[in-house]
Amino acid sequence: MKIFSTLLLLFVLGCTNSGSNKNYLAEPSMAGIEIAEEIPITQQLTPQTPPLQDEQKIIKTARLAYETKDVDATHKKILQLASQYKGLVQSDNSGKDYNRIYKNLVVRIPTENFQSFVDGISEGVSYFDRRDISRQDVSEEFVDLQARLKAKRTLEDRYLELLKKANNVKEMLEIERELSNIREEIEAKQGRLQYLQTQVSMSTVHIEFYKTTAETGVTQSYGQKMKNALQGGWNGISVFFIGILYLWPLFLVAITVVIILRIFLKRKKKH
Repeated sequence: MKIFSTLLLLFVLGCTNSGSNKNYLAEPSMAGIEIAEEIPITQQLTPQTPPLQDEQKIIKTARLAYETKDVDATHKKILQLASQYKGLVQSDNSGKDYNRIYKNLVVRIPTENFQSFVDGISEGVSYFDRRDISRQDVSEEFVDLQARLKAKRTLEDRYLELLKKANNVKEMLEIERELSNIREEIEAKQGRLQYLQTQVSMSTVHIEFYKTTAETGVTQSYGQKMKNALQGGWNGISVFFIGILYLWPLFLVAITVVIILRIFLKRKKKH
């Protein structure tokens, strides 16, 4: 009996230890499954990318005015820079004022070369009478025009479909009239869109440079001033006598009138 009880106790203890070992070995596999569920594979492989933004449409314009010691050399330098940066000289004017000679240029330059071109002109210039650089953002207008243009083209397609289904001449004329109006609006918006695109892609640079020609630091001697005064006086007298010669018919008429009056008065006294 004691032997049977001892064997039964050993059997129960063996079953208990085998169950606990099974539970202990199962825990790592469950933990691994939980970790795998917490970090999905798609999140690990797919990178986070920021949303793309529309390209800005900027119209760049510069206005430069400055004095130079050599107008021709400066003019040559600007033309070389325009050629170097693939620009186009839109206008090239020159002139002369009371005390200066000047040149005015308008250069269209690709937008990506705008700043380099302006920096090239500014090199060696110590002072600018004017240096204005403006940037106009037309992105909103550009997008608005594209959307309106798309809507007008869609409307045009619908009217073309209606034109195919027109039952009589009156309906055809009405539809064609509407199509004409829509196409005019499409052309206007296309023209504006092309103008903005050109202004954005090609920046404008207005350049004015000049050289002062008035002599400074030159003074006249007292004798030179007297000589100039005598010459001026003689010229004045000459002009006075020449003016009198121009008036000789009036003097002749005045003398004739005086003679007639004297004769008339003498005859009156005798009577």
